[in-house]
Amino acid sequence: MAKLKVRLYVDHPLGAGQSVPLGRGQAHYLFSVMRLGPGAELLIFNGCEGEFLARVARAGKRSGELVCRHRTRPLQVPPDLWLLFAPIRKARTDFIVEKATELGAARIVPVQTAFTNAGRIRRERLQAHAIEAAEQCGGTFVPEVTELQDLGHLLDGWPAGRGLMFCDEDLAGGGEDAPKEDALKDAVPGPWAILIGPEGGFAPAERARIRALPQARAVSLGPRILRADTAAVAAMTLWQLRLGDWRCGEGG
Repeated sequence: MAKLKVRLYVDHPLGAGQSVPLGRGQAHYLFSVMRLGPGAELLIFNGCEGEFLARVARAGKRSGELVCRHRTRPLQVPPDLWLLFAPIRKARTDFIVEKATELGAARIVPVQTAFTNAGRIRRERLQAHAIEAAEQCGGTFVPEVTELQDLGHLLDGWPAGRGLMFCDEDLAGGGEDAPKEDALKDAVPGPWAILIGPEGGFAPAERARIRALPQARAVSLGPRILRADTAAVAAMTLWQLRLGDWRCGEGG
């Protein structure tokens, strides 16, 4: 079978012979933008049942219908990793959500900190960016993007069994506060979260509270202070290499 270029997320059960109705937006994309017609084939997934080969059964201007043929790949669930980050400017927040999806976050949590300079988010729009990223990168899983959550409340109820990789910009630069050893040296795989601070950094009280958590490990991301969107990518890459599904050639 020739490689198919179109992958589409659908919010519908999937299985061999299953009919999948298309709404106006998806019909426009497939039939007007991608120029698919009846009989054309594409790949579809719903985030919980893997990827399926599908055929266009009906193509209209405002609607359409696909029929599943067979499953091409099983669901590939990423490690149990949350990404917590303080929202920044719109395009850069979009970038963080997209890259977190590509890099294998299981849950994406925007957090309100003392110095967060974006007071609100549009969760539905960010979730759509996660879906688009999964479509583009070949993923079969779509991480949940939550509503904006208060960092203090999250820390109050932090799960006992979930590690917290705290990316502390105060450790950059090689000063006397810089770590003398690898903070993840004896860490083990399992439920984890990565916490990226706002552009203004964490307030002293926040930093002290995070460091007081027994599950928290303060990690340096190198000798230079990174922008929040760069830090998210760097931190997830580091975690995946050490504790995730990139270890020893695991995963794709």
